[in-house]
Amino acid sequence: MTKPAKLAALRIARSLSLFRAVSNSRWRRERLAILCYHGVSIEDEHEWDPRFYVSPAILEQRFHVLLESGYHVLPLGEGVRRLREGSLPPRSVALTFDDGCYDFYRQAFPLLEKYKLPATVYLTTFYCFHRKPVFDMFCHYLMWKGRHSFAGGRLSGVDHTPELSSERGRRRASESVIRSAETQAMSLAARDALAEELARQLGLDYQEVVSKRILQLMTVDEVKRISEAGIDIQLHTHRHRTPKDRGLFCREIEDNRRAICEMTGASGRETVHFCYPDGVYDREFLPWLEQQGIVSATTCESGLASRQDHPLLLPRIVDTSGQTPVEFESWISGVSALAPRVSNGRRRA
Repeated sequence: MTKPAKLAALRIARSLSLFRAVSNSRWRRERLAILCYHGVSIEDEHEWDPRFYVSPAILEQRFHVLLESGYHVLPLGEGVRRLREGSLPPRSVALTFDDGCYDFYRQAFPLLEKYKLPATVYLTTFYCFHRKPVFDMFCHYLMWKGRHSFAGGRLSGVDHTPELSSERGRRRASESVIRSAETQAMSLAARDALAEELARQLGLDYQEVVSKRILQLMTVDEVKRISEAGIDIQLHTHRHRTPKDRGLFCREIEDNRRAICEMTGASGRETVHFCYPDGVYDREFLPWLEQQGIVSATTCESGLASRQDHPLLLPRIVDTSGQTPVEFESWISGVSALAPRVSNGRRRA
C-alpha cells in the first residue's frame, strides 16, 4: 500500500471512530505503548535526519494528543511492572528518549515540565565527560550542513572525490572519515581536530556550530538537574555499543551504571532498565542482561508491548518528523499495532 493510500485509509478509520474503539478495547488495555524519541532539534536537525529527529513543535503536538485523548502516561518502571501484573490503566503510554543529548535538556525537558509528564532518558554516558559533539554523528551532520558551501576538492580523511549533493554521497564521505579515524586509532582530541578541519574545508564556522551544542551529550550538572526534577535516567551503555564479547558487554553496563549513579545519586537497584544502542540486539545478550540485574530492555521494533513479549525485548513506537498526526494517533490507539510488526532497528542474527 502506498503512503497516500495508507493515510487515506487511516483517516477513514479515524472518522468511523475505529481509533477510539481500539484504544478503549480490552486488547489495548493489556498493552503498553512505549514511545521512543532520539532527538528534538535545536536548529535544523529534523531537516538533516527526519528519521531520528522531531521538531519541538511536533513533540508538543504529540503531548497535546496524549493529554486531550485521555492517555495515561506512566513512568517506564511503573508501566513495565503493571504490564507484567496485568494492572495497566486504559490507554497506557510511557515516554522514552534515547542517548541523552543536550537537545533533550534544551527542548524536551521544558515541555515535559510544562505538561507534567514523566519520562525516561536512556543515557549513554561517555560523552557526558567530553564537551564536544559525538564524532561519528557529527561527521554525518557536517557533510549535510556543508553540502552547499563546499567549494570542491579534497576533504580530510576522505579517500575519494567527495560528492555531497546526494545523501548517498554524503554518507559515503562521512563513513570514509570515520573509518580513517578508527584505522588510525585517533584520540578524542585528534578526532575533534579532524572535525574542526572538516568544517573549515566545508565552508562552515566550526565554533559557531559547536556553540549550539548540536550532537553533544548533557553535562554532569544537566543530568543531575533533570534527575532531581524527576526524569528517570536509565541504561544505554557507556560507549553506545553492544560488543559480542560477554566481558566487554558487561563492562559497558557496569561503566554506564556507575556513571549514572555518580551523576544522579541513584543506587544500582534503581538503574535496571536498558535500551539497546541503535536497536542492535541479540538473544545471546539476554542472560548477560539478567546477570546485570536488568528487568526490562527495549528495542526499536515497532509495536505495543504485551505480556507475551520477552521483558528484555520490548517493542517501542519510534516517533519521527516523517510520521503524520494520523499515523501517530493510529499507533498509540493500537490500530497500526494490529498490523504485522516492522523492524526499525537492527537485529544481529
